[in-house]
Amino acid sequence: MGGVTDLASFAALLAPEGQALLDALRDYDPARELAVASRLRRDHPAELVSAALGQARLRQRAVAKFGAEDAYRMYFTPNGVEQSTRATVGAYRAERLKRLGVRSVADLCSGIGGDALALARAGISVLAVDRDPLTAAAARANAEALGLADLIEVRCADVTDIDTSPYDAVFIDPARRGGRGRIFDPEGYSPPLSWAVEAARKAPHAALKIAPGIPHEAVPGEAEAEWISDGGDVKEAVLWFGTEPGARRATLLPGGATLTGRGLPDPAVRPVGRYLYEPDGAVIRAHLVAEVAEQLGGGLIDETIAYVTADALTPTPYATAYEITDELPFNLKKLKALLREREVGVLTVKKRGSAVEPEEIRRKVKPKGPHAATVLLTRVAGAPTMLIGSPAGGAPGR
Repeated sequence: MGGVTDLASFAALLAPEGQALLDALRDYDPARELAVASRLRRDHPAELVSAALGQARLRQRAVAKFGAEDAYRMYFTPNGVEQSTRATVGAYRAERLKRLGVRSVADLCSGIGGDALALARAGISVLAVDRDPLTAAAARANAEALGLADLIEVRCADVTDIDTSPYDAVFIDPARRGGRGRIFDPEGYSPPLSWAVEAARKAPHAALKIAPGIPHEAVPGEAEAEWISDGGDVKEAVLWFGTEPGARRATLLPGGATLTGRGLPDPAVRPVGRYLYEPDGAVIRAHLVAEVAEQLGGGLIDETIAYVTADALTPTPYATAYEITDELPFNLKKLKALLREREVGVLTVKKRGSAVEPEEIRRKVKPKGPHAATVLLTRVAGAPTMLIGSPAGGAPGR
């Protein structure tokens, strides 16, 4: 656990001396860790210093997910920081369960308790289950640290042994990483997706957190599938049971805009218009580009590329708009000459359907000057193309 090796060393970290060390290390510079460790070991046991330093590093990493106020009071394992739900996403999910009338949840594979904390803050009582004793201890400490212990019961057990019948809902977040890294096969999750689906079917409501890259054909017919992005980054997919069977949804945080699929056919391919729209990643993962194109009165620039083009600027939360000034066949010499002529020094390079890396483009064209531009490397009707423009004013995007 970032320097914590067993329950005894974790208990030492929770004791007054360990707490004092954690307080002292809140703002320490990891680049000076050797000097800091040497100084602290003069007055504290080496093992405790190591545990505190490791936990301080994890807390600093966790700020991005949990915010400073919570992260510096919580306890983490390396996997816990890596795999925990971002707090904004957890809060959204918890509020949706609350709106469904859920008052109690069995949180299976709870990890360090990030989702349990979000559920408890929504006023929902939680049974948090994890089979690793150290991870369960961290979840228990987190509930205590954030004043939510009255709503969270932590149990160290195998999730397959838990009777979920007393609970209004089940939430399952299977482990999607193994000894060799990320696991892409849902049946390779721990527990496997098939087990999680069967557990979900037994509950009045259920939410299964899965990787956003899950094939649509792997989604059970009775489940609603929701893809969630936060700040433009796709964070997860959730299979909901007891809501809208077969529905496909994209939800964009922090605003909360939600787009639901209507089974539209793929948009037609058309010439590049004045505006190009880049749909949010959750929209693309949910296969809802057609719904966005219909809203915009637009079409695709290529049947295999998720860029929508239109002649008018239409504000939408579901895509970022660019005003296109030039459409050129892919040619670095021509691009370099055009950027030099327009004195472009601030160059944003985006790509979709191109093998060329943005950094390679920047290195070769050597932008210089006071102006800014965006280059989109893509395909238009099958041909490698460079679209040049800039973010369109008046379209909020993300």
